[in-house]
Amino acid sequence: MIVGFYAPLPPARTGVADYAATLLAALRRHGRVEVAPQRCDVALYHLGNNQMHAAIYRRALEQPGVVVLHDAVLHHFLLGLLDRPAYVDEFAYNYGDWNRGLAAELWQARAGSGTDTRYFQFPMLKHAAECARAVVVHNPAAGRAVREHAVNTPVIEIPHLFQQPDLPTDGEAARYRQGLGLPGDAFVFGVFGFLRESKRLLTVLETFARLHAKQPRTALLVAGSFVSTDLERAVEPLLREPGIVRVPYLSQREFWLAAGAVDACINLRYPAAGETSGIAIQLMGLAKPVLLTDAEECGRFPEAACARIASGLGERESLWRHMVLLTSLPGVARAIGHQGALYIREHHQLEQVAQQYWDTLCAYSS
Repeated sequence: MIVGFYAPLPPARTGVADYAATLLAALRRHGRVEVAPQRCDVALYHLGNNQMHAAIYRRALEQPGVVVLHDAVLHHFLLGLLDRPAYVDEFAYNYGDWNRGLAAELWQARAGSGTDTRYFQFPMLKHAAECARAVVVHNPAAGRAVREHAVNTPVIEIPHLFQQPDLPTDGEAARYRQGLGLPGDAFVFGVFGFLRESKRLLTVLETFARLHAKQPRTALLVAGSFVSTDLERAVEPLLREPGIVRVPYLSQREFWLAAGAVDACINLRYPAAGETSGIAIQLMGLAKPVLLTDAEECGRFPEAACARIASGLGERESLWRHMVLLTSLPGVARAIGHQGALYIREHHQLEQVAQQYWDTLCAYSS
């Protein structure tokens, strides 16, 4: 059996590329896997919500295979891929001709699609899901979204992978932390990855400022590139507040140094796009407590393995209370981190995940 593997790969600056490279190496231990061949017995298509996946998406429609949905909302991807008439037709294909007026309205208002919940409520998955032999998802929310768009397509939930990295030593992490100007005795929170409105950075920064005024031996590391220039402008004054350290996009080595240097990770997502955060999985795997938006995407995580933050009106107060709890009672932070690491070790290990992928590919090969 020849498996065709279609995904962004490093040096592309995307978590999907890093994930795909790790999975590719693991799958090749099971059999023959080729990157983007002309012919294969079964194709594995990695789809996400950005234009890096455009050619992969088109091929997945033309030559059906197994689709991996890294985001269960393709709406923003299709806004960038299609012109207005094609977008309206695609929306109508997904949700009926009677919604063409809504489609035209959404097209007109697309500049606000990063924060407008309507774009997340209409994932526009029907073409990708109906054409697929099977769809792989990483969480229950994504599985539900696929079934709502393609009732006859098999949906296989495979946990997001975790590979134990070649970790920096405690000394290296401490020196990295010192080099950033982070006090050795401070409790450091970290926000990682591409910075967009849905990561709730404004809420995080304002809540941290409140915490830092009460507990000065705290710090916040904000690491990553801004996706939204509007967000960057909005938070720029807050990033200069005491206790906040800002660094740009991190290489893999720098990421693991930074992950080792922080005491907890804040990884909020609202509105959610059905994704499982690779950053959350990685930090949980390192036994760091992770603060996550309480949503269906995180439904598989045990209550004790993460800190669940309310969305909506209760978000700020929920985040505040959890940040105070972690900084006031270090034993709680350690316990959450420990439980998270145990869960990742049991369900997300690379070899286990790769076997599930291989079994799925064998089941749906031609």
